[in-house]
Amino acid sequence: MKKLYLASASPRRRELLDMLGFSYELLLPNANEESDERDPARLVALLAKRKAEAALELLDRDARENAVIIGADTVVHSAGKILGKPKNKADAKAMLASLSDTTHEVYSGIAVVTEEKTVAESECTTVHFGHMSEAEIDAYVATGEPMDKAGAYAIQGICSLWIDGIEGCNYNVIGLPIRRMYKLLCELGIEPMSLRRAADNG
Repeated sequence: MKKLYLASASPRRRELLDMLGFSYELLLPNANEESDERDPARLVALLAKRKAEAALELLDRDARENAVIIGADTVVHSAGKILGKPKNKADAKAMLASLSDTTHEVYSGIAVVTEEKTVAESECTTVHFGHMSEAEIDAYVATGEPMDKAGAYAIQGICSLWIDGIEGCNYNVIGLPIRRMYKLLCELGIEPMSLRRAADNG
């Protein structure tokens, strides 16, 4: 029986796996996230792969045999710049001001790692962001929601008030491209439905 692990501390990614009914454990490696890669698609795939492979190293030999590890990474790409998580409130305000009234892309990398094989890809979603006044930016940052999000916003949260529309996978913007993850699991010969929690017959 395969055992699923998530190499991410993101509450949003946990919520998505919970929504799917997956049974999993968290593995939180100290992976190197430094890179000179400037192509957002390659960057997120690389970092997702690093996280998943570093998580595999945390397991003992016996556990690795049946381990399936999911790693992910998300960035916002706007006007040629890659935006990660804001360092502080001032950084969050600057990011949001730069995204106001723009169309930008959100890239998420997804990696699935087993002892035998690693597959990693990326997904891109286009986001049409509405106008945010300076007062609205200040009020939004004061909620605390932007502080641990790539690009300083959560599309599924309060910031949905300023989203005019998206093209592509909504879950990708949240941080886990579910359909692409499904395809990668299948590519490795893993039946995703077998990773779900057993039904409660009680």
